[in-house]
Amino acid sequence: MNWTDPSAIGYPALFGGVLLGSVIPVVPTGAVVGAAAAVATTTDHLSLPLVILLAVLGAFAGDVLTFAVPRLGSEALLRWVERRQQADRLAKGREQFTRRGWQLVVIGRLVPAGRIPVLLAAGTLSYPWRKFLPAGLLACVLWAVAYSLLGILSGGIFDSPLIATLLATVLVLLVTVSMTAISTWRRRTAERTGGHR
Repeated sequence: MNWTDPSAIGYPALFGGVLLGSVIPVVPTGAVVGAAAAVATTTDHLSLPLVILLAVLGAFAGDVLTFAVPRLGSEALLRWVERRQQADRLAKGREQFTRRGWQLVVIGRLVPAGRIPVLLAAGTLSYPWRKFLPAGLLACVLWAVAYSLLGILSGGIFDSPLIATLLATVLVLLVTVSMTAISTWRRRTAERTGGHR
């Protein structure tokens, strides 16, 4: 492997960063994908289809692992969760996953800070693998394409890979902060509305 070739570092860093950030949310995975897409748009160092493919694979592998931990040890984990949650909340969670589990998996991947709680809940409540895998893959494809588009947009505006990468990172962070703020506002509004009933 030629370590002076940017793609020799870029592709493993992209896959590894997305995989790590999908399991332990310390890496801003959306920014990693957006930056890689910006580099692919402005240089010949990375291929955009390969960037999207590796982003999907890294995200999907991380999500499957996050789902599998409580799913494979669900009895002990379920007992632990049951001791800390009200029975009606667990029953409501099971009902939601029964009715629209695939939607929750997809939305959880796209909403900031929604993915890990949804995956842990799905695993703990023994959501079936046959339903989780296609929903998880769809979620990862939509997520990778969305963040790649932000990188493509920044790469289309600036020819400089450095400026395009910085802009892609800023765009991803702005989208993430905006979505988090909207989600928080909607939750608080729902809580206030529910409290006045």
